[in-house]
Amino acid sequence: MHVSWETLQLQPQLIEALRMNKIEAPTPVQAETIPLMLAGHDISAKSQTGSGKTLAYMLPAIQRVDTASSAVQIMVLAPTQELAMQIFRVAETYGEALGVKTQQLIGGASMQRQVEKLREHPHIVVGTPGRIHELVKSGKLKLHGIRLVIIDEADQVFNLGSTIEVETLLKGMLRDRQIAFFSATRPQAMADVEERWMREPKQVNVSPDQQTPSKVAHYYVVCDKRDKADTARRLIHLLKPASALLFINETDEIANYEAKLKYEGFSVETLYGDADKQRRSSTLARFREGRLQILLATDVAARGLDIADLALVVHLDPALDADHYVHRSGRTGRMGKSGTVVSIVTRNQLFIMDKFRKQLGIDLQEKTMYKGKLWSPGEEQGVRGEDRPRREFSSTRSSGDAARRPGQGASAAGGLSAARKPPAPAQSGEAAAEPAARRATIAGGQSTPASRSGQAAAPRKQDPKQSKPAKSKKELERERKNKGAPKWLKAKRDGEQGEK
Repeated sequence: MHVSWETLQLQPQLIEALRMNKIEAPTPVQAETIPLMLAGHDISAKSQTGSGKTLAYMLPAIQRVDTASSAVQIMVLAPTQELAMQIFRVAETYGEALGVKTQQLIGGASMQRQVEKLREHPHIVVGTPGRIHELVKSGKLKLHGIRLVIIDEADQVFNLGSTIEVETLLKGMLRDRQIAFFSATRPQAMADVEERWMREPKQVNVSPDQQTPSKVAHYYVVCDKRDKADTARRLIHLLKPASALLFINETDEIANYEAKLKYEGFSVETLYGDADKQRRSSTLARFREGRLQILLATDVAARGLDIADLALVVHLDPALDADHYVHRSGRTGRMGKSGTVVSIVTRNQLFIMDKFRKQLGIDLQEKTMYKGKLWSPGEEQGVRGEDRPRREFSSTRSSGDAARRPGQGASAAGGLSAARKPPAPAQSGEAAAEPAARRATIAGGQSTPASRSGQAAAPRKQDPKQSKPAKSKKELERERKNKGAPKWLKAKRDGEQGEK
């Protein structure tokens, strides 16, 4: 059965907004999730990164809002400020069609300004667990009107230690509220919270056998640790992506990699958890707009980032585990588009690639770089052999060839030796003396008398240094003064000398 937005029973205003944004048909996770959410079921949805999970929960959430009420009715939690802002923009875009108001509540921003915005009675709030918990604790945000709570990247929310904050929020809500978790993986911590708080949850598993997008190519390149920055440089020059996202495990190494890549001429900026909100926001904006070529990031900072048409993801350090590899790699190839993921590893890290290959069931191939292409190991050897210059072998010379005079060797034109050629007509007088003297000079290295011609040996050329007259003291003094002087001063001095 063909699934369309109309068959999912979305309101016409939302369908029109979708088509204005060139989204013509739902993805599998949207097709499965939207009817369940509209029916009020608790949901745990597991789907690969970049498959359209944000619209899968935001469209039914917006449709369920009662705009006649001034209470906060929908709460969306995200692990990072950047992801929360992305969700907020989606909610704002599609909520406007139905008159639904949305407010972002993230850490790092002014709490006083957020409190003032809450007085405008938003229907949906999107934020990080820490800031929302803080606002609830201070009495600035009420939970009694919330009918639906959504946690995006739920596995990361619980892995980052926000379980207590999330459960505190759930305790403050009415018991008949709806809960929905969305993630690319389902770790045990997430499963435990589902068991404690959900009521007969519906499990949604899209493409369970393949958690990474099918149009993404997965490679790894082996090098020494000290050569990783240079390898990344060569890789980017080879693949020529409009932009690339480079992941690193430790923030201590970010400044080092940033300096090396900038030295190579790339426009590079960093994104990490400790950076202030304003700087992180402006960096992401430049990267999305194409004004920044390389973004160097940690896992936490880049979690859930949606960068349109990102072609290349590079792991400068291997992902900590298979789940982190899925989330990193999911930054490219989103919504069925193609992309490339390359891990740069040392020999000691090869076992990690084997582990990811087995756990994720992906075709993770080793590659080498040569002549502007990626080759499988051994493939480039044939090309290297063709590029080697061919040796030109000559016939073995006899011991007499070394002393053979010019003209006595094999002729290049006819292959005949000079001895087989008919003798040249005899020359007499001065005409014969010159070639005889030349032959004597070539053979012996110095001029010798031509005894057979009866002529005197050619006179030696006089050394040009000895023929020059000695310079006067005034000329030597003038040269000494002119040494290193500018041209105009030399010309002036020469002119004065000429007048004298």
